[in-house]
Amino acid sequence: MNAEPTECQANPLAAKYYADGAKRYEVAIVENERLAVDTYRVRFECPELAQCVVPGQFLMLRLPDCDDPLLGRPFALYDTVLDSSGNRIGIDVVYLVVGKMTSRLAQLKPGRPLQVWGPLGNGFSAEPVEHLIMVAGGIGQTPFLALGREFLGGRSYGEPSRQIASCRRVSLCYGVRSVDLLAGADDFRAAGIDLRISSDDGSVGHHGLVTDLLKQTLAGEDRSRCRVVCCGPEPMMEAVAEIALAQSVACQLSLETPMACGIGICFSCVVKITQADGSWDYKRSCVDGPIFDAEKIVW
Repeated sequence: MNAEPTECQANPLAAKYYADGAKRYEVAIVENERLAVDTYRVRFECPELAQCVVPGQFLMLRLPDCDDPLLGRPFALYDTVLDSSGNRIGIDVVYLVVGKMTSRLAQLKPGRPLQVWGPLGNGFSAEPVEHLIMVAGGIGQTPFLALGREFLGGRSYGEPSRQIASCRRVSLCYGVRSVDLLAGADDFRAAGIDLRISSDDGSVGHHGLVTDLLKQTLAGEDRSRCRVVCCGPEPMMEAVAEIALAQSVACQLSLETPMACGIGICFSCVVKITQADGSWDYKRSCVDGPIFDAEKIVW
């Protein structure tokens, strides 16, 4: 006779289903540099985290000497930092100042402490592709520097390192409201990524929507050899998903759903995801995502 399921097997709220692989670290800020209007890059040393994190995963950051806000905030991996021997020793996070936590973070100087826990989330697919097309709006470019470098063969991530065949081309379609908010363009170009920029006001690049750039980039391409990944405001991601699905292009989205705990306990970050039988169910962005196949998201 089959044994009865254990509590962990039967109960999706059991600790087995939380992000227990994440670890908590006390680190010190090494750099906190302004990249654009209200946009900064904070760097800290944490070899253990730098060695295991992969593109698309995120971290929770908290100011240890502050109880307002009390909870941490989620931030995507921008890239790892290497020492002179090529060892991964640190983490870069790029953030936009939008509230109390980021306002206070932007004021911190090197040497100040941070609480960090991670890595969290599932990361982008490592499946090979000939042309990786990344689409970003607002601060949504932050997960894509590491991903682009990985697929171009310039850097490895994870422990053990993910084995990814170098692709023919990596493009980034990057939409901003104005040139003053363009952050990290030189980093992407230096990595060998084909950077295409749009702006709402026409102050830089294409005057119009970032989805215009996506359509231009897909034109003439063999769709079966392309994959689209996207991060940014929800209406933009929905539009990108519609374009990709209409053209039969594989597409993954990195959702920016607000999170409270980041480890699967609070259920504040749920999204509707289509199931195998055609119905939908709520999934937590923090542990089931934040990367989801576009075709499975119920908008």
